[in-house]
Amino acid sequence: MILPGSSVVQMAWVVNDLEEAARRFSRIYGCGPFLMNRHIKLGDPRYRGNPMQTDFSTALAQAGEVQLELIVQHDDTPSVYRDLHAAGSEGFHHVAVIVPDVAQEVERYRALGFTAAFSGRFGTAEFAYIDTSPAIGHMIEILPDVPMLRGFFGHVRRAAEEWDGGEVIRELA
Repeated sequence: MILPGSSVVQMAWVVNDLEEAARRFSRIYGCGPFLMNRHIKLGDPRYRGNPMQTDFSTALAQAGEVQLELIVQHDDTPSVYRDLHAAGSEGFHHVAVIVPDVAQEVERYRALGFTAAFSGRFGTAEFAYIDTSPAIGHMIEILPDVPMLRGFFGHVRRAAEEWDGGEVIRELA
């Protein structure tokens, strides 16, 4: 059972080509548009406890109640993305959950024997990836329940609601 106040909001895949994957996922899932967020800069990024900035981009689309995220890594730095999928390979990467308290949720996973593989900030919103892959085959991204992130997720949802089935790829404004 998911914890009270928490909700699964996203499923994510590592892909090789963001535009091709967006078109492929749109065709298969019947969703769109995919909003491109290129060369994302995070605040205080830490990979397995060490400062590490990874050059990556994402494409986001709403598929019913769950957001789909496609991720491409542009460089060769060690990262949570390469932990599960070597350069040149693709596959499922994580489920994202929104929780009332990120630090408390990280501690809950730590007590279960899992470690934080990656952490940082989107603006002022702290997040963490928990490496649950030995137990369930993928990671869990923990996001805070804050207005900024709810607004961002709402923007992706509204784009899907207004989508006419035309152009699959849009740049994130």
